[in-house]
Amino acid sequence: MSISVVVADDHEVVRSGLVSLLADTEINVVAEASSGAEALKMAVEHQPDVLLLDIRMPDSDGLDALDKIRHEVPNTRVVMLSTYDNPTYVARAVALGASDFVLKGSSRQDLISTIVAVSEGKCPSQVGELQKMAGTMSQNVTPEDSTIPLTNREVQVLRHLALGLSNKEIGRSLEISIETVKEHVQNILRKISVTDRTQAAVWAVRKGMV
Repeated sequence: MSISVVVADDHEVVRSGLVSLLADTEINVVAEASSGAEALKMAVEHQPDVLLLDIRMPDSDGLDALDKIRHEVPNTRVVMLSTYDNPTYVARAVALGASDFVLKGSSRQDLISTIVAVSEGKCPSQVGELQKMAGTMSQNVTPEDSTIPLTNREVQVLRHLALGLSNKEIGRSLEISIETVKEHVQNILRKISVTDRTQAAVWAVRKGMV
């Protein structure tokens, strides 16, 4: 049985390259898109098994599109495409429900294997970036580190914050309300004696939390 795929990237050369890479396989490219808005439209129209979605595109970035696509086409699994394994990109992809994160420099076999695995609902496989980041974001504080005056949940929120996620994205990732996130952020700022999110992020990095 073939796997239906929509390829979304604003560069025609990249799209053509991906389509060529997937030719003569069990993967069938049913549509192409050159923007976040078009990716959403094609996903709704074709209901593909998998959507390959570039992170940086005009009109809205791929991560903004991911949020909308996961809401409107929940049965389509999304694989993010990026030139760089930027930790903020990976963290946001995790929070917004991406199934995997693939670097554009990946081999043909890695790309095919990732699409097949994702279509079958298997865990992220591509170099382990998505899985590794998800683990980092959710793991508990090391009990013996007495210099971190935060609860386990506050540590999780701070890790997300330090990776550049918004309150909405943090809430999605941890399955808590935005109001609860805001409350945790205020408690974090108070406990570590800083005045804003940037200072909190710096504090988290210095503590080796991300």
